[in-house]
Amino acid sequence: MIGKQEILEDLRLFSLRTGGIGSWLTDETDDEVFARLGRIEQEPITKVQLNQLLAFGHEAPVSDDFFRYYWLTAPDDHTYDVKAITGFQEPWLRSSGITSLAHLKWGLYRLFTDGLLWFGNVRTAYRKLRSMTREELSVFFSGRHFNTALIKERGPALSLTPIAKDDRYLISEMACKSFGEHPDSPSDLKKALIEALRAQGGGRVTIRLLLEGGIVREKYAERQQEFIFSADDVLDEPIDSEEDIEARYEAAAAKFFKARKAALRNTRLYLSMVGDLDVYVATSMRNRDEFRNMATVCEKIFSDQRLQGLQLRYFDPTLSAAGGHEDKGLIECLMVKCAKVLVYCAGDRETYGKDAEAAMALSLGKPVIFYCDSERRHRFYRDVHPLSRLIEFETGVAVGAMVTDSLAEVSELLHRIFENKMEYELEQPKTDYLKLKERLTDSVVRLQTNDTMLSETFWNYYHNREGTSDSYLWGV
Repeated sequence: MIGKQEILEDLRLFSLRTGGIGSWLTDETDDEVFARLGRIEQEPITKVQLNQLLAFGHEAPVSDDFFRYYWLTAPDDHTYDVKAITGFQEPWLRSSGITSLAHLKWGLYRLFTDGLLWFGNVRTAYRKLRSMTREELSVFFSGRHFNTALIKERGPALSLTPIAKDDRYLISEMACKSFGEHPDSPSDLKKALIEALRAQGGGRVTIRLLLEGGIVREKYAERQQEFIFSADDVLDEPIDSEEDIEARYEAAAAKFFKARKAALRNTRLYLSMVGDLDVYVATSMRNRDEFRNMATVCEKIFSDQRLQGLQLRYFDPTLSAAGGHEDKGLIECLMVKCAKVLVYCAGDRETYGKDAEAAMALSLGKPVIFYCDSERRHRFYRDVHPLSRLIEFETGVAVGAMVTDSLAEVSELLHRIFENKMEYELEQPKTDYLKLKERLTDSVVRLQTNDTMLSETFWNYYHNREGTSDSYLWGV
């Protein structure tokens, strides 16, 4: 016989003073409930008995199919691996009732996890799910998991045009502004170099010294760094004359226009498969090394053996260019909207662009993975950065990013996401406050507050789009 205090301690995670299913098991719960739970290992609890115990706890009953779904089956069409929940035992799937506190805990753990993932709170999840049939439950959850078999069977997309890693910096908007839209376009870069050489008054000099010199600094102050960036391939080459500048410039321009042509074609290819886009990679690149490094990051993530069978379509920002920054913004917003997952690659400094992309993806309820290459940034994004916690606009569910400093973990997370094998840890770090963490990175991806006024106000008004009072039905 298991005593009341032992039961309360074992099931403390599911005891909340928020009303609804979370308040079913508390110190105030009828002793009849604890008396029956105390005999659970000798007398498994059936669905009828569970509903009786729920009634003693002033909670609504569950359907036969709900009972079977959460305690007697491990559905393949669920959105995460229910067998990966700590303590799971295969014999439970061959039973006709709940056979132990651990078994009861497994079903409650699933319900609470589903509540935080898809409803924003456990009470609403229980109200919505408890009376569903097996078909309705299957439709609900299969509509929220990835069709892995279909993803694997799609076959390869049209091949992108390759661009050498050392030349990818040339696809940037800064390079385009320096070299012009076409080979016969006037070039501000070449003009600035010639002016600087003439002011030099003769003698051997490098392109770097010309671009860092007084003429460019004074006359082209706002574009000096742009010119230096664009001429990176020839910065340290010596010149003696305007003819040398012409030769060096033409060599650099030829590389630029070749890379840009390839990148523009790749953008068209990305647009052609945007409906099948799986992963959008968000980043900002300000120099040649950052382009090289980002190319390597994408290569390492998506060449991982765990992802090969999925043939993921992903947007590599080092392979794409647009006709202008306005078009670039439209293209990237569309890709973020259509992609199933966003990977955010942090750099030495942050930019509005990639922060906005991450915020947009989180607000759409998409899985977002933050890759940070140092422990300092890891802690910053996981625990401090406001963009690591946002609200999915359509549902009001609090959504958090998964943060890691390991490329191998990025690949593993993508594998788990698309294989519907995510693993979560449910915690109650303080009374009545729930956090759902992604197990691999220990990142908070969902939460339920214990602030009653905030919670009630939030749900009473969040879905009240027309100012009516019936939105209270969403509850907390």
